[in-house]
Amino acid sequence: MAEFEINAIIILVVFCIIFGIFLFYDFFRKGERYSYFAYILAVLPVNYLWYLGFDALGVYVVLFILWIICLLRDLLFVFRKTKEYDDILLFLILALLVQLIVTAILPADQLNPSLQANTFKLWFFYFPDIFTDTFNIEAWVNDSVLLGFRVSATFLILLAILPMLMDLKGSEEKIPLPMLIIITAIFILPFMYLSYIWLPIAMGVLTLLFAVILFIILLLLTKEK
Repeated sequence: MAEFEINAIIILVVFCIIFGIFLFYDFFRKGERYSYFAYILAVLPVNYLWYLGFDALGVYVVLFILWIICLLRDLLFVFRKTKEYDDILLFLILALLVQLIVTAILPADQLNPSLQANTFKLWFFYFPDIFTDTFNIEAWVNDSVLLGFRVSATFLILLAILPMLMDLKGSEEKIPLPMLIIITAIFILPFMYLSYIWLPIAMGVLTLLFAVILFIILLLLTKEK
């Protein structure tokens, strides 16, 4: 047992070091885009924690925090200088897709079915089962962890939207109305997710409210001067 714990700790440390290398990749080699791989590599230590039996919801709190650190790094040291938003959003989306794939593979019956505890299955994917059928919080959920999950998820989505808003504000090009509608539609899914984790019973109307607020902000930022 002690040998297993030592091995598990060493593997976790290795995964964290790999993530740290790409998080601070610009310190080693400037001008290369490999630092964006930090978004994807954040999945390694987090899912290894899940594999070891850590709380499914707490694991996502850690993952969101690592992604927030990556976004803050890029907003402060990349976007501010280069205004390159596409790569940031692209690798964040890729990391989300990788995490989605892992949620289908890691808890599979053939691999580690014990990870299915406190999760619900949506198609092939397993997600933390936070609410009951009547939208009450499940008994296994820790209130502090749930609050951290909600706050970190909200902050993550806001940070993902912020560079786009800053880019639109500084743009001198006229943005057509259909493009604003498309941009708003792109964020419908994140807004649905936020609405679900904060107030699932009113997910539809909250999603609509968030979309309308974003659309108004986009109109204000792109109004003719």
